Amino acid sequence: MNPIDPKIHQALDGEIPRAALSAELRRDADLLERAAALLAAAPQEGSVAARVMAALERPLPPRRSRVVRWLLTPHAVVLRMRPVWSVALAAGVLLLAILPAPSGAPALGDEEGVAQFVARFPGARSVAVVGSFNDWRPGSIALEDPDHDGVWRGAVVLPAGAHEYMFVVDGERWVADPLAGRYVEDDFGRENSLLIVRPVAE
Repeated sequence: MNPIDPKIHQALDGEIPRAALSAELRRDADLLERAAALLAAAPQEGSVAARVMAALERPLPPRRSRVVRWLLTPHAVVLRMRPVWSVALAAGVLLLAILPAPSGAPALGDEEGVAQFVARFPGARSVAVVGSFNDWRPGSIALEDPDHDGVWRGAVVLPAGAHEYMFVVDGERWVADPLAGRYVEDDFGRENSLLIVRPVAE
């Protein structure tokens, strides 16, 4: 802010005639008089301190509206990384790249084995395997036909031992596995396929 020339003070106080000022100083004096007139005409609402205190004492809006307003207001986010953290991050990425990817094979216990189910049902929309290992619940173990050749496959980790099973085709038709080789008659006069699961520890 530029200081006011003392001659302008003297002219505004009536100590010297306005004509004694240069054209530039007369113009500045006119601007100051107009600003003073505007301030005098403005409504008096008390001192600045009183207005600030009144704004501070005003009750806050509810917390929910403050949170919504904060979420809707854009905020600048600046991320600063120190050199040490940059090195640590780079080392972590490198470690992930070097480590071998985990194999998709499930971890097996000593008394468990993997049962491979394969069945040929051309034109089937879905095939599931049910048996004594899942309380004969249809849909709990679905087989897949990824290349749509009618051969449905699936692998399941089961406890070692003998298990009876059947295939459920399209959610309705229960079919014994024609490739099982072993069958057991159930209480309904049907034959269930029989599967022997060997423990992985053998």
